[in-house]
Amino acid sequence: MKLCIFGAGGIGGYLGARLADAGHDVHLVARGAHLDALRADGLQVESIHGNTAVDLPATDDPAEVGACDAVLLCVKSNDTRAAAAEMAPLLADGTAVVSFQNGVDNEAWLAETIGESHVVGGVAYIFSTIKEPGVVEHTGGPARFVYGELDGRRTERIEALDDALSASGGVDAVLADDVRVELWRKFAFICAQAGMTATTRRPVGDIREHEASWEMYRRLIEEVCAVARAEGVALPDETVSEWLDFAADLDPGMYSSLHYDLTHDKPMELDALNGSVVRHADAAGVDVPMNEAVTAILSPWAAGGD
Repeated sequence: MKLCIFGAGGIGGYLGARLADAGHDVHLVARGAHLDALRADGLQVESIHGNTAVDLPATDDPAEVGACDAVLLCVKSNDTRAAAAEMAPLLADGTAVVSFQNGVDNEAWLAETIGESHVVGGVAYIFSTIKEPGVVEHTGGPARFVYGELDGRRTERIEALDDALSASGGVDAVLADDVRVELWRKFAFICAQAGMTATTRRPVGDIREHEASWEMYRRLIEEVCAVARAEGVALPDETVSEWLDFAADLDPGMYSSLHYDLTHDKPMELDALNGSVVRHADAAGVDVPMNEAVTAILSPWAAGGD
């Protein structure tokens, strides 16, 4: 397959390298010092599943790539609309654009610009970051990627992508029966983990040790599940308990990318996380006071406050 990794950072760089190792024609879209390093020295991946190094075409101009079989979108949710506006040169009639991003709104934001027929849902479970320009470090998580057509159909393009990902070493590939369930399921966890570690500025181990904080963590998950079900998403009954059990076993020093962005003066995905919960809840008539609190506390920081 000819594949474009749009946003070749922690997640995109990892996927791009694994797909290239499996023999696919992979092109990277990146920017800044990371792009300079990719062009000069190639992409290095340091991973708990094995290291690799690949030399792939890298650019900040999608027109240099041309039409692809699939585009794997791995930019921050804040950049989704801007990326969609640059995507036209990558698209042929059947090109799949798979959002491996945080949140449940990216697919709709993409569809506004490129049309719903191109959009495929995706979820990534991996802890990986840009260690330094040109180097992606995968430190944990199962490297599990879940994806599917938004209407649940088993199309030729999604089966081709499934074959490509399933044959790539270091990738746990899952073709979902209902990707919307998967999107909201992960969303419930990240809104709690991100919201609590960012508002408290403490790791999950400290949150677990304080009854009121751990209760708020639980209520954040419950609220997201309530909104999802109000929108007709058939989340499993055990979603809350499963995520609490998962969070209870996390390394006590674990934070979140939202906390990292807050403490490193980087753009925050608050609007795509807890802020999105509040918007969806308003439309569905569901009360989400814990997500409202997180959004209220972090909004000045997300807006660039000192």
